[in-house]
Amino acid sequence: MPPRKSKIRVMIADDHAILRSGLRLLVNAQADMEVVSEAPDGEQAVQVARESRPDVALVDLTMPRKGGMRALQEIVRGCPESRVLVLTMHDDPAYLRSALSAGASGYVLKRSVDAELLTAIRAVHGGGTFVDPSLADVLVQDLLAKKGARARPKRPLNILSDRELQVMRLVARGYSSQQIAKQILVGVKTVETYRSRLAQKLGLRTRADVVRFAVQMGLLTAETLEAEGRPAR
Repeated sequence: MPPRKSKIRVMIADDHAILRSGLRLLVNAQADMEVVSEAPDGEQAVQVARESRPDVALVDLTMPRKGGMRALQEIVRGCPESRVLVLTMHDDPAYLRSALSAGASGYVLKRSVDAELLTAIRAVHGGGTFVDPSLADVLVQDLLAKKGARARPKRPLNILSDRELQVMRLVARGYSSQQIAKQILVGVKTVETYRSRLAQKLGLRTRADVVRFAVQMGLLTAETLEAEGRPAR
């Protein structure tokens, strides 16, 4: 019998007890995850993270006693083996940039927690970066601003089929698998298959990786965003 894989150990830091309870139920319902600790404020979040050493620490940015941003920074410094995933109501790009600069590995909005949180936990635990799809444009624009200073990757696009290339563009623009399925008239499972092939062929594990690659290859530009009615910031 093969050895059982260890579960992703998750900490939840949020000052709302009802939300923590709901998140605990959601995470513990997954076969590959378990909640190992909780904290109701920023000060306890740092202390609990040091004691429980979670794989992934879910941290709200708005908490009493120390605050989420300061707690994030202290957890990153004091628990280098833990990945910090911000869970917040703030959709202002400034918060996103500040959190990522402070060392967060991901950023998920509370309004989309059911759809994105589990994917985000798995992504950051695997070493990737996850940004809420609704803020994908922010990541794109930051990358476009730096594009001139970066060399284009060596991974060729000719190893992708036309459909895989189409799916990659849509993923980079922030569309979910369900939205892509409706747009290209296939099932959601088919879209997931295309995304899996992209990961295997190009080594693009997260949405952020796809965005970065698409920008570097010239597949995603300010003009393409404007053509979709989503003007560059």
